[in-house]
Amino acid sequence: MLNLKISIGTNTKEGPWGGGNLFAINLKKYLEENGHQVINNLDDNDIDLILITEPRKTSESSAFTHVDVENYLKFINKNALVVHRINECDERKNTNYVNKYLIEANKIADSTVFVSTWIKELYLEQGLNCQNVNVILAGADSKIFNNKYQSIWKKGEKIKIATHHWGANWNKGFEIYSRIDKLLEDKLWNDRIEFSYIGNLPPNFTFKNSKHVPPISGFELSSKLKEHHVYITGSLNEPSGNHHIEASQCGLPVMFLDSGGVKEYCEDYGLEYNYENFEEKLIYFIENYNNFLNKMSYYPFNSNLMCKQYLLLFEYLINNKKEFLNLRTIKNSNIFQKKLFFINKNLKKFIIPK
Repeated sequence: MLNLKISIGTNTKEGPWGGGNLFAINLKKYLEENGHQVINNLDDNDIDLILITEPRKTSESSAFTHVDVENYLKFINKNALVVHRINECDERKNTNYVNKYLIEANKIADSTVFVSTWIKELYLEQGLNCQNVNVILAGADSKIFNNKYQSIWKKGEKIKIATHHWGANWNKGFEIYSRIDKLLEDKLWNDRIEFSYIGNLPPNFTFKNSKHVPPISGFELSSKLKEHHVYITGSLNEPSGNHHIEASQCGLPVMFLDSGGVKEYCEDYGLEYNYENFEEKLIYFIENYNNFLNKMSYYPFNSNLMCKQYLLLFEYLINNKKEFLNLRTIKNSNIFQKKLFFINKNLKKFIIPK
């Protein structure tokens, strides 16, 4: 049996702090329960595998960058293997630098994990080049997020709709959440539905007719979600998103947009809508609530499955370490040759004619 020392590049936080934080917490716990040592630094000279989760040093969650990893391989331990998990992109927050940065950071990786096929294809189309590419879908801790004591809607009652986000970017879905809030001004809708938003809000934004709950996490969050009957996500270009996963594990069927990687998680366990047909789809969802509810007992995604897939990948890489180190040597040689070509090409500009 392999006993690995694995470094995960995340500074974890207590309490509500987003999906990347929960990923690192859940993976660390799983790996340690399976006999492996987990650290979040590059101080030891015998690390078997390094997992890059956030290479941007400006991020509070970043324990080390790809540059730190490169220096570790050069000067401390050249035999450590490197996996890069990519769960972020420019498209999510309308930025213009993240993808290029992560593609550059990825050059140090022996293997890459994407959190959805959508984000994998996005990066491959934009030039990411890695020898070993994988998709591992995310999941939440089923000891916390499960359908025990879930509230079941009965006809004649108001149907309670919820969503939750740690991030407060407008693209998290606030266009549709605002629309629901506006619908509640209509007595017909107000008599029929309630809407709760759990988490942070964009600056200078408030709900008028909906319930707002400040960020919560863990059992407190799962208990709050289970007070509701239906979940909605309006998140745009979300690589995966933990919010709808946590709700689904709590038994809530999900209304979702076909945007980013969310559909890969939700399409068999909820109802797709768009801005043009939202009210129509909401009525259909309510009228067929029991049919959607019954599907949720088969929802497959959880952190145990996710972590098991990561460990299988890690073991595969370690068991084939020689081949991956040879591939790294070839890749670095090719990069060197390309750099040398560009250096020589540029030097021609400075040749003094005879």
